[in-house]
Amino acid sequence: MDAAFTAEQDEIRRTLREILGKRCGPDEVKAAVRTAAGHDRELWQQLSRQLGLPGIAVAEEYGGVGCAPADLALACEETGRVLLPSPLLATAALCVPLVTALGTAAQRSALLPPLATGGLTAALAVSGPALATALALTGEDASGQWSGGGRAGGVQARTVAADAAGGGWRLYGEAAQVLDGHSAGLLLVAAHTGGFARSRTLLFLVREDAPGLVRSRQAVLDETRPQARIELRDVPAELLGDEGADVLGALAATGRTTSAVLAAEAVGAAGQALARTVEYVRGREQFGRAIGSFQAVKHRLADLYVQVQAARSAAYYAAWDPDQGGLALAQCLEALRMTAGEAIQLHGGIGFTWEHDAHLYFKRAAADELLFGPVHRLRGHAADRAGLFADPAAAMAPLPAPAAREASAPPASPSTSVPPPPPASPPAQEKVAV
Repeated sequence: MDAAFTAEQDEIRRTLREILGKRCGPDEVKAAVRTAAGHDRELWQQLSRQLGLPGIAVAEEYGGVGCAPADLALACEETGRVLLPSPLLATAALCVPLVTALGTAAQRSALLPPLATGGLTAALAVSGPALATALALTGEDASGQWSGGGRAGGVQARTVAADAAGGGWRLYGEAAQVLDGHSAGLLLVAAHTGGFARSRTLLFLVREDAPGLVRSRQAVLDETRPQARIELRDVPAELLGDEGADVLGALAATGRTTSAVLAAEAVGAAGQALARTVEYVRGREQFGRAIGSFQAVKHRLADLYVQVQAARSAAYYAAWDPDQGGLALAQCLEALRMTAGEAIQLHGGIGFTWEHDAHLYFKRAAADELLFGPVHRLRGHAADRAGLFADPAAAMAPLPAPAAREASAPPASPSTSVPPPPPASPPAQEKVAV
């Protein structure tokens, strides 16, 4: 493993940091999230044209940059530093890998070029608060019950005869907490089909102008990650790929790369929150001296620095090996939560005001852990995948009875049998002096 960055990666990070430093301060972020789109469309187009940001991990034959997912993760560390509100996560990290893995040749040729250039944005819609389960971040559901399971709720898909209403597929149901679902031009909807006998989960393409589609933006804790509720009322849809596609496997693979991207975002936000806190305690004076000179404050900042640097190492390793993304995401989310909480504490009375910039990072930490965690479940699933713990049922099984052990024990070989020790002689009677 070569931990050094290439010249191209350094140039992407430098250029991205320069652009975001000018266009994405805290005031600009607060203004962008309150627009109808939930992000700065002009900035999104600039990042798409100048850097090809949404197409970093898209092959060149489809109009992308042709880099690896690791380059997307490194770029997202910079977007995480400023808490950039954009369709980057929903489009480039969630939807593009699914279209690439499952789509037909015609679907890839039609969808990937506009997604890579930023002309089209996409969102992944799964039923209920099941995004972490669908991406196999906190557990694996081989049956796909999170998509509806053949019962009421979720999103259901059915086929329509070719001579009725144009034929094809129809979707009915709803999905909440869809990242950037209110503004995306394309929706990838996970739906259940097949009833009880042939129960399975498939992905469908739904255009923003599809009849029967109702989208409404939700009030959320972290406005930099806008979410929407999607209602589908007999909406015509196009199947992504074919009916035999391994949808759950593709979602799990997408979850591994997405966890690396999310880890990079979280460690970028944690690093920036720490830097802003250090800058504040250097200038804030109390009792005639900067509060950063107090030993207790130094110790707290030193602990945060170590935690952030450890999380950054984990994020970089996950960018190189996405299979470690779950553990890296857990460590980075924990580092962000701790750093954002300490930032509020060390900012004193002003830090507790809801309008202070420190709360942007605190909200991001809380919202990401609700969407993709919690941390203990991320670690628990990673431990299960690695087989770190034995089956609890086997560990608690009762030991066999002594008679059963003796009966089941193989007879000793004559050549290796050991004769029993001779009986011990009775102890000599001790004389007691009177």
